[in-house]
Amino acid sequence: MTPNFPSPNPGPSRRTFLGSTAAVAVAVAGGGSLLAACGGSENTDREGATSAKNAQKLLPSFVASKLAQPDIPAKNGSPAGYTQKVDLSALETSVPEKLGTGTSFKIMSPFWGSPPKPDCAYYTQLDKIAGTDITWQNQDGMKYGDKLGAILASSSIPDMVVIPSWELTGKIPSAVTSKFMDLSPYLAGDKVKKYPNLAAIPSDAWRMGIFGGALRGIPMPMAIAAGNAPFYRKDIFDKKGWQPPKSPDEFLSWAKEATSARAKVYACGDMWWIAQSIFGLQPAGTPGWNIGDDGKLTYRIEHPEYLEALEWTRKLFDAGVVHPDDKARTGDPGQRFTAGQVLVYQGNLDDWYRKTAEQATSNPDFRIEAFDIFGADGGKPVLYAGQPATIWSFIRKGASKDVVLNALAAANFSAAPYGTKERMLVDYGIEGTHYTVKNGVPVKNDRGNAEVLNAWAMLAQPAPFTAHPDFPEVARKQVEWQQRQGASMKKTSTFGMNIIEPSRYANLGTPFEQLELDYARGNKKLSDVQQAISTWKSSGGDKLRDWYKKLLDANGSAN
Repeated sequence: MTPNFPSPNPGPSRRTFLGSTAAVAVAVAGGGSLLAACGGSENTDREGATSAKNAQKLLPSFVASKLAQPDIPAKNGSPAGYTQKVDLSALETSVPEKLGTGTSFKIMSPFWGSPPKPDCAYYTQLDKIAGTDITWQNQDGMKYGDKLGAILASSSIPDMVVIPSWELTGKIPSAVTSKFMDLSPYLAGDKVKKYPNLAAIPSDAWRMGIFGGALRGIPMPMAIAAGNAPFYRKDIFDKKGWQPPKSPDEFLSWAKEATSARAKVYACGDMWWIAQSIFGLQPAGTPGWNIGDDGKLTYRIEHPEYLEALEWTRKLFDAGVVHPDDKARTGDPGQRFTAGQVLVYQGNLDDWYRKTAEQATSNPDFRIEAFDIFGADGGKPVLYAGQPATIWSFIRKGASKDVVLNALAAANFSAAPYGTKERMLVDYGIEGTHYTVKNGVPVKNDRGNAEVLNAWAMLAQPAPFTAHPDFPEVARKQVEWQQRQGASMKKTSTFGMNIIEPSRYANLGTPFEQLELDYARGNKKLSDVQQAISTWKSSGGDKLRDWYKKLLDANGSAN
């Protein structure tokens, strides 16, 4: 069976999202007063967050699934891990009775790739087993925001809409609260027990589904431990007798030794994302605000570690150890890695499996592993927890009760845990049509790769898990790596909060993404960065701090 559905596009789209100051599950929208935002009554145009006390009233009861227990239990914010082959003839059932009644409804979702035909075998079989009748309106994932904005501004909104957090920009956040319904009458408290798979979604993930004081989003849970890793070519390291570096200075020293411009081999790609973790920064793409041990509320760019991380990244570029294409921001860093042109690169943790599977036949000696993130002094790092959900499905206001019940039935089916018939059908389709079984492992054929994509898996997911039955050792290493990093993880003051910032501050941090790129590449001076920080403070940063102080005073700090 497949691993937990990875980020639908862990490349440019996701990276753009992570670098955006406008979206992090922090929805940027104008409107109501902060104090109104702290209440539990519905307000369709508000800024702020819902207090923990009021949120608790909206959340579904949590009932952990007892099906298919993992080989490696989740720990330190990691997903659960499955390292044994599942007996495909003895899969368990998580939806014993059809919850769908056949009422037709429409779903709009981002799709990466070419969508299958509406009457394809995959869609037809899932509707048959789940008791649903879904018309999929799949949209190009790379241009989804444009389509989403137009649809939400119209009067023709599909019955169910999937929205990733990186699309929560402009007027979309306010549209979420005004156009989608409160699901708490169907899911709050013990009501969710009608949908056991939804009840097994962790509460932190559900809390992220609260928009505008109401439970509107059905979440896709995410592991909160580090999801980006510094990968290295273990096969080449072993051949050269190198050990993974354990400090910033060690890394730079090794990088100079390993780089041979004449042979077109460079130590690394752009390491800015990992540098932020090394130096103990909240990464861009998070709210960025945190109350420190000294009781002061500060933003990420105000910390001296921000400049230190930038300076270390610049040292790598200045030393000539970064591949020229990374400096020019062209091509695919992952391809340069598998080609042996770079020996270390930063990537989504899913690349561990993807690269292993991709190279298994053509390059059997290929080995990819991730070294542990070290601290700025070579000791343990200070890492920050990610948000527990970043993609949601919503049901439009005005949908009939039958549509709502069928949409929830579909989400419950999609949230089936690993080791069940439902998860197998969602992830692999029909045996003989979409996949065959080889040595006890399901393998998709061309039709499976064409039809069994995105769509259903976007409606909801179970608690995070990792499973690669064709490469179980990779699954083990992934989970254990996250557990080691998670041991150094902290939660920020805004962890698990879905915050709507005032629209007047929406563009405050916009200049920093380009400025960081320019400084690291030697195109800007340190004084330029320092001036930008001063401008940020005087242009609204200090006022935004006051806003966050009031919000955290009213709602409480998550740490």
